[in-house]
Amino acid sequence: MIALSLAEIAAVVGGQTYDIPDPSVQVTGPVVRDSREVEPGSLFVAFVGERVDGHDYARAVVEAGAAAVLASRPVGVPAIVVDDVQAALGALARHVVRTLGTTLVALTGSAGKTSTKDLIAQVLRRKAPTVFTPGSLNNEIGLPLTALSATEETRFLVLEMGARGIGHIRYLADLTPPRIGLVLNVGTAHIGEFGGREQIAQAKGELVESLPPASEGGTAVLNADDPLVRAMASRTQAKVVLFGESGEADVRAENVRLTDTGQPAFRLHTPSGASDVTMRLYGEHHVSNALAAAAVAHELGMSAEEIATALSEAGSLSRWRMEVTERPDGVTIVNDAYNANPESMRAALRALAAMGTGRRTWAVLGKMAELGDEALAEHDAVGRLAVRLNVGKLVAVGGREAAWLQLGAYNEGSWGEESVHVSDAQAAVDLLRSELRPGDVVLVKASRSVGLEGVAQALLETGAGGEVAAR
Repeated sequence: MIALSLAEIAAVVGGQTYDIPDPSVQVTGPVVRDSREVEPGSLFVAFVGERVDGHDYARAVVEAGAAAVLASRPVGVPAIVVDDVQAALGALARHVVRTLGTTLVALTGSAGKTSTKDLIAQVLRRKAPTVFTPGSLNNEIGLPLTALSATEETRFLVLEMGARGIGHIRYLADLTPPRIGLVLNVGTAHIGEFGGREQIAQAKGELVESLPPASEGGTAVLNADDPLVRAMASRTQAKVVLFGESGEADVRAENVRLTDTGQPAFRLHTPSGASDVTMRLYGEHHVSNALAAAAVAHELGMSAEEIATALSEAGSLSRWRMEVTERPDGVTIVNDAYNANPESMRAALRALAAMGTGRRTWAVLGKMAELGDEALAEHDAVGRLAVRLNVGKLVAVGGREAAWLQLGAYNEGSWGEESVHVSDAQAAVDLLRSELRPGDVVLVKASRSVGLEGVAQALLETGAGGEVAAR
């Protein structure tokens, strides 16, 4: 964070200082909410959670070097006390972003946010110092904490914005006003919470509504291949840039194909030139993510050649998103277990089919959460798709939704031992350990709450011992 005195911070957040001998002392370290991340000069933000109260760590963090605690009550050590810690954190982030004047890029969408954010960051940091959201910390706490990690040297700030209802993105965009807003897609993730795709589109479109007009540099980057996203052009006064495979897209891909190892390659076209891209990531769905990143980078002055080189060299920065690891015996484990929705499930299965050409493939799949009334149909459809893609064996893990996956595969023609329903992650590991053979490719994917990353980890462990960690 930029250096600010405790007195300045108190004024920004409307707080009172307690037990601070010298209000001119500056916060020179990071703003953190985890006591284990405290460094000399940090500001520790004390949240009250369901199980842990950050105020209980106040003395320990100051002893570890924190300059003060942002708290909702006096804690007996230097503290800035406010009525609402979350609101104060947001106010501090808003102040720092406006003070820095850095170019802020915000993105949202139903699927692919984190992968695209990671691509944008890897491309832009070739041009100038870039700060970006770590992992998927895209909510009312994670976003301001990321923004506060920017410094005077930061040229680009790339922030992922998530939403679980109308108004969430509007709130986040008010905390950290973007100049470039990117909307990837409108899918079925969280459809049970929103109530329909139109409601999801309404929420995601709040991002483009928050942008400054084109005369002030505002730019909305929209997916030309998604009608609900493309329609958002009418909701903004910013310049509109389209990306996609459509011939009308300003930034588009031609001659899209997958390599023998399942990595996408294509010809990137931008308004200023074209260049070839061969990605290190796996799956054709990354083409759309790459085009989104390219559109942002082009708006910020990078050439087609620079963008293509950066995209071709970019890797995965976030855990459990199409992480591909080959065991010494030649078995390939694809850990895509961070989360799942129908769109990402289909993309992962297609990537598995491409990677497994000439090899035996396994899809270890679990529940897709928050689908509401669509849950049965969507799980059934994923099971059927696995069969249509000729996946060698489907292992459906868990309860009712997993049974629907397996039933869909069965009804599509997956009989005998081609699909199986197992009760839990350990049962899946036991099955795979007994049946995997060299050269097999295993995809592991489900919603985060299922915890199937433990299956992938267990399969990668050397030796025959070990069980899936309990969740």
